[in-house]
Amino acid sequence: MSIIRKFIAFNQRLSLAFDRLLPDRLTVDGNGYFQTYVLPPLIQPDERVYDLGGGSRPYLSPDQKAALNIHVTGLDISGEELSAAPAGAYDRQIVGDLCQFVGQGEADLVICQSTLEHLHDVEGALRAISSSLKPGGRVAFFCPCRNALFARFNIVLPEDLKKRLLFFLFPGKATGHDGFKAYYDKCKPSLIEAISRRHGMQIEMRRLFWKSSYFSVFFPAYLGWRLYQAAMWLLVRDDAAETFCYVLIKDDASVG
Repeated sequence: MSIIRKFIAFNQRLSLAFDRLLPDRLTVDGNGYFQTYVLPPLIQPDERVYDLGGGSRPYLSPDQKAALNIHVTGLDISGEELSAAPAGAYDRQIVGDLCQFVGQGEADLVICQSTLEHLHDVEGALRAISSSLKPGGRVAFFCPCRNALFARFNIVLPEDLKKRLLFFLFPGKATGHDGFKAYYDKCKPSLIEAISRRHGMQIEMRRLFWKSSYFSVFFPAYLGWRLYQAAMWLLVRDDAAETFCYVLIKDDASVG
């Protein structure tokens, strides 16, 4: 291991040790919680599921889909991403812009994981999600918050520079789905809730998260991030969350 990698690993251990001093609610990994605790209870046999923005990595594997007799529609702006998904993962593939998509009101469940932050028109996307759901259908989504410090850096840094930094500091992310351009349009809990209600969807579950790993590579920066987070909470309360997830249910009387 190089000296730089050893230095980063040491700082990450310090950051982890510091987090043990904090309340548990401030140290929950949002993405892991979403995948482990939020989505599984929503997956029911014989239903229609829309996976929006899943691309080459849909939430349900072909084996899970087949075992539960679930019909999965995958929508992504990249046909190449959809084509790279495991064989049999999607029963139908739609190449298109979620912000302009109009659904058929047939989905029992819509999954939208780490997708909204990459869209230039989140209101359009939530309108599309509502149009995809049948009355009483649900959408579950996970999203970073625009006010998170890493999001603020992501917005202002040049694309090439931030990708080089990200993949240098976190080499494992170079082989994943990180590094796509992000806009964080309206990606704040208060705005998401208001838009969702406008489009006939009510909150069934909400969870805010206050944990991320981006600044853990340098412990003084990690401490500075935690102080920033505390100051933002004093100013904007829930809109200071690092990430958040929701389960929304479509009104029975809504037309999308």
